[in-house]
Order: sequence, then C-alpha cells, then structure tokens
Amino acid sequence: MADTKINKTSGGLKSVLKSNTMIVVLVGVMILFEILIRATNHGSLFAPANITNIIRQNAYVAILATGMLCCILTGGNIDLSVGSVVALVGALAGVFIVNWGWPVWLAIVACLLIGTMIGAFHGFFIAYIHIPPFITTLAGMLLWRGVATIVLDGKPIAPFPAKYLNLFESFIPGTSEATKEKFGEITLFGEFVDKYVLTTTLIISLICVLVFVVLEIVSRSNKIKKNYTVSSTGSFIAKLVFLSIVIMILGQFLARDRGLPVVLILLGVIIAAYSYFTQNTVPGRYLYAIGGNAKAAKLSGVNTDNVMFFAYTNMGFIAAVAALVTIARLNSAQPTAGQNYEMDAIGSCFIGGASAYGGTGTVTGAVVGAIFMGVLNNGMSILGIDMNWQRAVKGIVLLAAVIFDVLSKKRSRAN
Repeated sequence: MADTKINKTSGGLKSVLKSNTMIVVLVGVMILFEILIRATNHGSLFAPANITNIIRQNAYVAILATGMLCCILTGGNIDLSVGSVVALVGALAGVFIVNWGWPVWLAIVACLLIGTMIGAFHGFFIAYIHIPPFITTLAGMLLWRGVATIVLDGKPIAPFPAKYLNLFESFIPGTSEATKEKFGEITLFGEFVDKYVLTTTLIISLICVLVFVVLEIVSRSNKIKKNYTVSSTGSFIAKLVFLSIVIMILGQFLARDRGLPVVLILLGVIIAAYSYFTQNTVPGRYLYAIGGNAKAAKLSGVNTDNVMFFAYTNMGFIAAVAALVTIARLNSAQPTAGQNYEMDAIGSCFIGGASAYGGTGTVTGAVVGAIFMGVLNNGMSILGIDMNWQRAVKGIVLLAAVIFDVLSKKRSRAN
C-alpha cells in the first residue's frame, strides 16, 4: 500500500475557500442581497425571523436533495415523480390524521411505508425491467399526481392537529410568556431577545461545533491510519475554524428569534446519516462506482441492478419524509402540493457540485445547493422581483452549474 500522502498546501485558508466554493458563493450572494434589500428599503435578509423562515420554507428541498443525489450518483439519473409523490403522501396523511382520526405515529409510519413502496415500484421497472429512469419517473409524475387529486377530490384537507404540527413546526426551546417573566429579556443588536432562548440556543450551537470538530479530527486520524490523502494541517485547522464560525453565526440568528426549529434537527439527522452512508459504507460507495463506470462496477462484482433498485426505493422514502414536513408547514394537504419540487431538488444537487454524468457529489454539497436556491427565492421575493423573472434567474444559475461541471470534466480529461 502506498505511503500516507499529505498535501502540502501553502495557503490553508485559500485551500479551504477553494474546497468550499459553494459556501463562499452562498455567503457572497447573501451579502449582495442584503446590500440591495437595504438600498431599496425592503428590510433585511439577515433579520432573525427571515433566516428562520428560509430554513423552514426550504427544508423540504434539502430533504429531497439528499435522496435525489443518490439517484444522480448512479449515472446522472433523476426522479421526476417526487413532487407528485409528495402530493399523494401528503393527501393520504390528511385522510389518515384529519378525516379518519388515526394516531399521529400510526399515520406517519403508514405514510413512510407507502412512499417507500412507491419508490420500490419505480425501482423495480428501472432496475430489473431496465426501463429508463426518465420514462419511468415521468409516468410516475403523471400517475401519482392524478391519484393525489382523486384522493382529495380536488379539495384541500385542513387543519392538522397541534400534536402533529408540533413534530415539525415547533422550536427548541421555544418562547413563552412564562420563560420571559422568569429569565427576562436582554437587548441585542437593538432587539429585545428572550434570555432563556438565547442562552439555550447558543449552548446547543456550541455543542454542535464541538461535535463537528471531534468528528472531523477522528475522521482525519482514521484516514491517515489508512494511508489516505489528507489536506495539510493548516488547511484542516482553517476548515474547522471557518465552518465553526458559520455554525455559530447561524446559531445566533436563530437564538435571536424563537430558537432552533425542530425541522432543522430532522434535517441535520438526515444529512449526517446520508453523509455517513455515502462516504463510509460499501453500499454507499457502490452508488459512486456505478456512476463512475457501470460496466467496470458490474465486472467487479457489484450487483448494479440492486443498487439502482435501492436508489429509487430510497427516493420514495425521502419523498414521504418531505411530504410530512410540507403538510405541517402548510397545515393542509393540497392536490397542488409538490409542484416543481423535483426541479428544486435536481437543481440543488447540480448547483451543489453533483456531476451531470454521475459518480461525483456530496450530501453536504446538495444541501448547500438547496440553501442557495432558497436564498435566491427569498431574496428576490423580498425585492419584489416578478415570479417569471425568478424562474429565469434560477434557470440561468442551474445551466451555469451544469456548464461548469461539463467544462471541468473536459479540462480534467485534457490534462
């Protein structure tokens, strides 16, 4: 086995910025929007309540992007049916919880199973009958949208019980008059902030930073032991400092509002689980192997059909999770829910660095892409930009991301 190979990067910070390009671009776009919004007297993009809204309104995109990435890794394949699956699972959740009065836990389990079965239905035709994913999921997009409309009879179901809404729309620790009276308020950046919420949220943010740092150190140590290539010590430290600052800045914004959204915790669990799965497990690496060279992977003993079946079955499960989050945010199940969700998820993956050819991409990159899309939507909405122009801008951004990927591939082949 080759000796441990450590990159001797001269500029630690420069290396970190290069490896986290999308985060840097995201921060730059947010600052640009803040300047434009303040210049036109439309408020502030960095208002704590607005940061919270960006997270809540785009959680479903980040969730869908994690599942979509698994499909894209297999060779640039996509799932066009996820928006319709979100609508159908949301409709069934409305029927189970509101109309039939099922216990919330039972309805959630049923919805997750139904979403998984829909994904397995697509995966069967894609993996074993070898119908192209585009055609299979296009048919699914039409089929499940129609079934959702039939289930709802064209009418929304609302409202959902508070017990269900609290699972996805509550905050930790949350604000109340009792805590305000007991712990009081302080003035921060010219705003009155609940002292209990501020302290608790900042402590949670600090714990997240510590966990992140420990995990990164352990991961780097394991890579060195296995003779993997790692970045220089300066780059590694700069990365830890940079991302820790980002986490704490986000934490202080949430602390000045209502605290930590529960949906952000759910999103964090999904990101951590799928990041570990794709980067540190054999089945996860199979996704990259198929995207890199499907024939070589098959000759190496990888059951490519089973991997494809898993990717699309998993996409159905993830779409069901996104549906549960969506109906909680809207507090209703609607036949029009989920429209263009598939485009948001696909765009997030490509903007976040996934390759249009497959085999390249990360979960964190897809999530950063989802946040980028959310910031674009939010910033342009605050500025009062027409919805048609917003679609045009997102289309240009997506095209630019794919062009960048294609040109990078050509450049790497030329070298």
